[in-house]
Amino acid sequence: MLRHITVVPLAAESLGVRSMCTYVETSDVKVLLDAGASLAPNRFGLPPHPEEYKAIQASRRRIAIAAEKAQVVTISHYHFDHHTPSFEDWLSNWTERTETAKQIYQGKTLLVKNPRDKINFSQRHRAWFFERTGGKHAAELVAADGKAFVFGQTSVQFSVPVPHGSEDSFLGWVLMTTIHYSGEKFMFAPDVQGPMADETLSIILSEKPDMLIVGGPPSYLTKLAMDESQLMKSVENLAKIAEAIPVTVVEHHLLRDENWRTLAEQVFAQAQNHGHRVLTAAEQLGQENVFLEASRKRLFAEHPPSEEFQHWMKLDDRAKGRVKPPL
Repeated sequence: MLRHITVVPLAAESLGVRSMCTYVETSDVKVLLDAGASLAPNRFGLPPHPEEYKAIQASRRRIAIAAEKAQVVTISHYHFDHHTPSFEDWLSNWTERTETAKQIYQGKTLLVKNPRDKINFSQRHRAWFFERTGGKHAAELVAADGKAFVFGQTSVQFSVPVPHGSEDSFLGWVLMTTIHYSGEKFMFAPDVQGPMADETLSIILSEKPDMLIVGGPPSYLTKLAMDESQLMKSVENLAKIAEAIPVTVVEHHLLRDENWRTLAEQVFAQAQNHGHRVLTAAEQLGQENVFLEASRKRLFAEHPPSEEFQHWMKLDDRAKGRVKPPL
């Protein structure tokens, strides 16, 4: 997609898991963005299907390989699909107690969301836990809000904290990242949900990136966590992005809805009108989309799991977290 900046999605909804983890490389620095991956513990009244567990195993392998190369690891916010916790959890995060996080963060420069400013209660608690577990293995842990870091000829710029969705979101704030090298700009905008906030849209457009990976709106939660007007605003803002930016990779919440492409019809239309491209992380990689969570109900109906897996399903969630599902 870019000539001088290598951008490789490692885990994403279009690759079968909840994540936006991306590896970025220039001749100066190797950066691992938001090294987390999760599965929804309950969707349609069902736990993850065995195919979802196979997908998160593969994602964890890709993240581990990228972590061996990366010098810098970022955390845009402290949700578990954006950073890796240090506790055992085979239900949602596919993590060993300490080893999974240690392998990712050990010896790295960690550029992270400030754990004490512009942060809601749940993320503040998770940040506190991370500093004392996975974060303690880092060579350096730096609050990155609104700061720029220079590695040779490469600039890694973090936005001020922007809302995790709407301006009044109870989910807190996130950081966006722009990597500038050799006349090219790549921007990473996780969990901005469209963007839903006009302030966030203005920041993205003012950066004028050549390529953007952005988290779309959670349309599957309409009437639960957002209303129809917010969804429409998010899609309209995403269409403005597709008009302005040559390559937009849409990922995350929007792709948990089987009707996402229909909902984003005007986004694709605007991109086409201006000779731009809108695609998913899988499509960027030249692969087929694998929207496993969105099709979980159908997966269980058409591909029933083994008797052993069905027995595991009967455990309570706490027990599921401690026992690997039989695949």
